[in-house]
Amino acid sequence: MLPLISPPRLRAAANAGGTATPPRPAVILPGLGNNTGDYARLVAALRDDFGLPAAVVARVTRPDWLRNAAGLLDANYWRGTLRPRPVLDWYLKRVDEAVSEARELCASGGKVSLIGHSAGGWLARVYMEEFDASDISLLLTLGTPHLPPPKGVPGVIDQTRGLLNYVEKNCAPAVYTPGLRYVCIAGRYIQGAPLLGNSAVASDEVLAVDSPEGGEAVIISTNDKSTPSSVTWRARFVGQGYKQVCGRADVWGDGVVPEMAAHLEGALNISFDGVYHSPVGADDEQRPWYGSPAILKQWVHHLLS
Repeated sequence: MLPLISPPRLRAAANAGGTATPPRPAVILPGLGNNTGDYARLVAALRDDFGLPAAVVARVTRPDWLRNAAGLLDANYWRGTLRPRPVLDWYLKRVDEAVSEARELCASGGKVSLIGHSAGGWLARVYMEEFDASDISLLLTLGTPHLPPPKGVPGVIDQTRGLLNYVEKNCAPAVYTPGLRYVCIAGRYIQGAPLLGNSAVASDEVLAVDSPEGGEAVIISTNDKSTPSSVTWRARFVGQGYKQVCGRADVWGDGVVPEMAAHLEGALNISFDGVYHSPVGADDEQRPWYGSPAILKQWVHHLLS
């Protein structure tokens, strides 16, 4: 399982100062359709295996997501200019409650980390813009579709009805500084394919990554846990989902979110081979997700540093 390796200058910046600080409490923001219980194993691992003082999951049930249907009553939904508030106020309130719980476990002047899975990642950005985020020092996103779909691409419909456009225009850009760090993690589980024809994307790629201190090239070599790039009906089906997110079908992704949409300019961007999108349907051996033990141990240091 090969991650995208952080450039050495980034590692040095992350460790600058030389003084160790205690691990921060973390707040986990569930992804669309997920509930609090889906992250129970991740919470236990962060607490018991890696010594986090707490990992609090925003309290969300699957039926809660039906609240989003309120957006259908907003004219902006039909115009494609929907805003996160008030449609998603119910979710942001749950996040604020979880952050308040985590703050109670902080030492005086302590900091909090946010872990946003899938839609929880861009909702974390909305939360940081709209609520008190002065003590949040890390936003780590897992398979989050950060970028709005491109306009004018045939067959592409903005499924967020303008929400991601709003986030891109109104939320603070990603940074990687001593005071606040954005870490965006993507998975390369399966390569999509166009509905018709063949895909010509290679299975091994050299990706240019814009790091916060300048661009450097890193190599990602896919391994045998990534689904082969031969065109199958599954790849074509997945490719149609990718296309709705980034405008292209023939790209790598975690089975739901394409890799290219899960990274943000200005953040520390990381990709993992063979990593599936969701804890639902995941298998630690054959289809690990971002929170599976073998994957978690490769990114958890961002919470501990």
